[in-house]
Amino acid sequence: MSFIDSLLSPVLQPLINLSPFWGIVILAIAIAFLSTVAYKYLTDQVKMKDLKEKQKEYQKRMKELRSEPQKMMEVQKEAMKTNMEYMKMSFKPTLFTMLPLLLVVGWMAGHLTYEPIYPQETYSMTAFFKEGVSGNAELLVDPGTEVLNERVQAVTGGVVTWNLRSVEGEHMLRVKIGAQEESRAVLVTKEVRYSEPVLTSKHSDIERLQLNYRPLKPLGEQSFFGWQPGWLGLYFIFSLVGSLAFRKVMKIY
Repeated sequence: MSFIDSLLSPVLQPLINLSPFWGIVILAIAIAFLSTVAYKYLTDQVKMKDLKEKQKEYQKRMKELRSEPQKMMEVQKEAMKTNMEYMKMSFKPTLFTMLPLLLVVGWMAGHLTYEPIYPQETYSMTAFFKEGVSGNAELLVDPGTEVLNERVQAVTGGVVTWNLRSVEGEHMLRVKIGAQEESRAVLVTKEVRYSEPVLTSKHSDIERLQLNYRPLKPLGEQSFFGWQPGWLGLYFIFSLVGSLAFRKVMKIY
């Protein structure tokens, strides 16, 4: 994740800081455009057009031969050969565009899944303990963080949750139970960024420390017939619309 961040964040972070919604739209359309351009110039469009026309002709002939199953099967075999050749040629651009696409989508997944924790906003962290662990768990914080409920709480059902509020910056949260201690960082920022939601430990009674983020809603409280799409839904919609539009304008076969 750090490699992707160092590669893409300087360019993409300012975009989503301005507006997550418009950042997603711009990225989806830009990727659709670049993918379409790659498809156009990495395929033989003359050959692709010819194969498309053959596909249409085979479909027309199969409809006409419905009453003659044997002849229709022969035409169907030829159609399948043409379809396979078309798909093989179509796959070539994917080899060149797949890696950049995965990098960008991976970056988006790491930056657009949750709402950030804003300065002085109330948030919570939950500590999960191994089965059978009991006693009091204590949360230690730095001077920039305020604990809004009890700092020391009894472990009930294997979990303890603290409500917090912090000033802008990165803060350390440390959970102690007995002689054991686990810590994690939390990022409090005005930008659309956040720390990893879950930190796990294999060699401690404290199994994991989880920041309870709210899911990011790029459209705010707006919805489509009760559906509030996340970043992936919006990306898919605008990427599909952009691809169809660019393919039509560029006359892609």
